[in-house]
Amino acid sequence: MGKAAVAGPRRPREPALPLDCHERALRLLAVRPRSRRELRARLLAAGFSSDEVEEELGRLEAVGLVDDERYARAVVEQQLVRRGAGSRAVLAALTAKGVDRGTAEAALAEVTAAERVPDEEERARALALARAERLRDLPPERAYERLVGFLLRRGHSPETARAAARSALGLG
Repeated sequence: MGKAAVAGPRRPREPALPLDCHERALRLLAVRPRSRRELRARLLAAGFSSDEVEEELGRLEAVGLVDDERYARAVVEQQLVRRGAGSRAVLAALTAKGVDRGTAEAALAEVTAAERVPDEEERARALALARAERLRDLPPERAYERLVGFLLRRGHSPETARAAARSALGLG
């Protein structure tokens, strides 16, 4: 084996041109969809003026790249179907991302009305059954406490969480 080739002195890299507001917004949207308020906050934090940000958001809304209603439906579907989350958690997640309460509730109602989404109790029961296997070595009362806590953190109501945990653990 020979020696590694020694490169000459490195030239300093040219600094990248700063992104304009449009390019920055597109890069943020390429990572994942975002609500209007979330995108606005990110662009303002990047140092763009409020007028520039509002103009860009209007442009992106006009072409359909920023749409809080579509964003809310996608989040609801992801949270309900893939994560088995409860309605309370979904609404909290959407309002935290800047979607107004009315839009969030409408998206939740629209998605839950679809036949492919199980109701809250079914989602909680399925989630509890999947999680109960991990708790089989614990005493029943400890497994029940952990399972109820898990379901509560996923946004299910206390009564739904308790019923699903009892069912999954066979506690009657």
